[in-house]
Amino acid sequence: MKIRYIDLIEQSFEFPTEEFHVEDGELYYYDIPLMDIIKQYGTPLKFTYLPKISENIQKARVWFNVAITKSNYKGKYIQCYCTKSSHFSFVLEEALKNDIHIETSSTFDIDIIRSLKEMGLVNENLHIVCNGFKMPSYIENIAKLMKEGFKNVLPILDNYGELEQLLEAYDEELNVGIRIAAEEEPKFEFYTSRLGLGYKNIVQYYHDFIQDNPRVKLKMLHFFINTGIKDTAYYWNELNKCLNVYCELKKVCPELEALNIGGGFPIKNSLNFDYDYEYMAEEIVNQIKIACDANKVPEPDIYTEFGSFTVGESGGAIYSVVYQKQQNDREKWNMIDSSFITTLPDSWSINKRFIMLPINRWEAPYERVFLGGLTCDSDDYYNSEQHINAIYLPEYDPEETLYIGFFNTGAYQEAIGGYGGIQHCLVPAPKHILINRDENGKVYTRLYSKEQSYKSMLKILGYM
Repeated sequence: MKIRYIDLIEQSFEFPTEEFHVEDGELYYYDIPLMDIIKQYGTPLKFTYLPKISENIQKARVWFNVAITKSNYKGKYIQCYCTKSSHFSFVLEEALKNDIHIETSSTFDIDIIRSLKEMGLVNENLHIVCNGFKMPSYIENIAKLMKEGFKNVLPILDNYGELEQLLEAYDEELNVGIRIAAEEEPKFEFYTSRLGLGYKNIVQYYHDFIQDNPRVKLKMLHFFINTGIKDTAYYWNELNKCLNVYCELKKVCPELEALNIGGGFPIKNSLNFDYDYEYMAEEIVNQIKIACDANKVPEPDIYTEFGSFTVGESGGAIYSVVYQKQQNDREKWNMIDSSFITTLPDSWSINKRFIMLPINRWEAPYERVFLGGLTCDSDDYYNSEQHINAIYLPEYDPEETLYIGFFNTGAYQEAIGGYGGIQHCLVPAPKHILINRDENGKVYTRLYSKEQSYKSMLKILGYM
């Protein structure tokens, strides 16, 4: 009878995978023995595997460029990194090794770009797509960046008032884009995105405010939907509506040259994850070409703003199971040495699921458990994986600590959780490890930040 944890995984999934394999009952991640990381640094810890960032950038570039070649598409493909997914310097440094450009969403993003220039990582030719609702400080920072010589700054108009504000802040010729307010899926509480201008209003807005203004040129139409790029009738219908607007606008606006399809490529959330990235890239390019050919307009350059796809699969979190509580006849609670609310806030706030696997004891029998965090909040738990409404782990043994890992957690979790600040129940932020490879492929690690100390929290709270 197969009762070992490794038997459960091998009969449930195609395992090992490109990311994971097991040797002597211990998990390896891209051939890195994770138990060695634990022995060196302890838990709880977060890690970022930097080579994965470059790998995913290059994958997306290949998919779209191959699609462009296959379709004999005339436009170019331009990649931007969506900084709000992770603002850390080590993420931007790795991403920018790949000739990638940047999408911003708030005023401090502009200050990050200045710092990147001072570091010699970008120059004035960088494409900067400025998204989001623009408060006066954001408008002023965008204008200042253009005055400093950045040639490819493109503010994306999110509402009717932003163009006037930009023209007041910047007195030279201004290139802009317009964001489409896409219609949301029926499950949303609202019908239309709060971001951008409505489909039916965009061409008229161009006629009223841009066409006869010699200081303004409309260069980009921006399209993005919350649910991401999926092979669904909803996605293709919204893309088709966007293409109709683009073609109608292009006929009256010769300067229009780019279509930004935003972000939304998904990342793996389970060992049985299945998504045909190549097909989706080819079909998107094909649909754009078909629409442009039908309307007899030139094909636009295609921009993407992949954030989660770029950085999400580079991150992980590792915890110790410190105790097991048998609360009733059916429920066993494995308590971890941290908090899900504070370290993986998406698992609490939007019920997001990540790949979760034990790091050791794969040869042990398995059992069904719930995972509990350290805070006193009843919502601080994790109780299901993407494929089944349950969690199975090697049986708890007080004599041999069980370690568990959550993978593909690299997007948004630090920003939402409040990196380095005050956490719920004052649970300290875990240490953060960077994992990289040298030119010969040898793995090396470094401690990016220590576990948060009580002194840093007390200082924030005004006790020191």
